Amino acid sequence: MTEHEKSTEETIFIAAQQVFIQKGFDGARMQEIATIAGINKALLHYYYRTKEKLFAAIFDRIIGNVIPRIITFLNSDTPIIEKIEFFVNTYIDLLLRNPFIPQFILNEINRDPDRIAQLLSNHISKNNAFEKFSALVDEEVKNGNIHPITAEQLIVNMLSMCIFPFVARPIIQGVFFNNDKSQYLEFIESRKKEVTSFIIRAIKIEK
Repeated sequence: MTEHEKSTEETIFIAAQQVFIQKGFDGARMQEIATIAGINKALLHYYYRTKEKLFAAIFDRIIGNVIPRIITFLNSDTPIIEKIEFFVNTYIDLLLRNPFIPQFILNEINRDPDRIAQLLSNHISKNNAFEKFSALVDEEVKNGNIHPITAEQLIVNMLSMCIFPFVARPIIQGVFFNNDKSQYLEFIESRKKEVTSFIIRAIKIEK
């Protein structure tokens, strides 16, 4: 790929992310992306034949920048409480920067679950990606520091508590905050501390 092609591809990525954030996956149109990128629609289709392929490329890049960092931190020697805080903060920050991701994942789960699983597995080692974290959770349980739980259950608990407010944004923002976007975003920011505290209180055994 030439430097010009790389530059054009980056311009497309920036324009597409802007449109996906503003309109969501379903509302995004290739023509609008091409217009913002300053290219014609034919050239956009040359690089990415469909909106799905374009989004998959963006999704792949976004996830590829985040998941390895999360896995590395979870498998580090950091105490489990710090791991939980890092996981929650990093994941919520990811969704704040890319609010179109949750709905895209849900759509793909319904439309083509194998495809979304493949997109995610591209960045998660199939050979014990969370091996050290899992061993730490088991050790904490064995030592009586936390209530019995598996690493898988803990991760799913954290994921679900982080992602739901994004999936349910129309309800939360509309019902709780009278469609005030700034109040909703303040609420999401406060979720970092709230989810972390909730998870820790749920698993930690007080001595």
